[in-house]
Amino acid sequence: QVQLVESGGGLVQAGGSLRLSCAASERTFSSYHMGWFRQAPGKEREVVAAVSRWSAGTTYYADSVKGRFTISRGNGKNTVYLQMNNVKADDTAVYYCAASDRVSWIGTYYRGDEYNYWGQGTQVTVSS
Repeated sequence: QVQLVESGGGLVQAGGSLRLSCAASERTFSSYHMGWFRQAPGKEREVVAAVSRWSAGTTYYADSVKGRFTISRGNGKNTVYLQMNNVKADDTAVYYCAASDRVSWIGTYYRGDEYNYWGQGTQVTVSS
């Protein structure tokens, strides 16, 4: 059982930056693909970014955040980060990190049901 704990959310002005962290309890954290999702009020949950478990660390981003957000794994740490730059009001949402050990992940990384474990979420609010 992998436990995920997000942190780093808060209130930020439009154009500012924020870094979210997701700490995992599992020592074999590196064997999991990781993703960041978000859900805004009244909207469906959507993938923001994902990173593979492979050494190449293949990453994927939603079109809405490309060039602004960066997902990364902490070297030697059971942590994945989401660096958010030039944030916009539309980025306001609860952000969740998720872990997947599924072989099918490579083609379906954007689907929430591909992830086995979820964190409790952290609120990000962007003021304009």
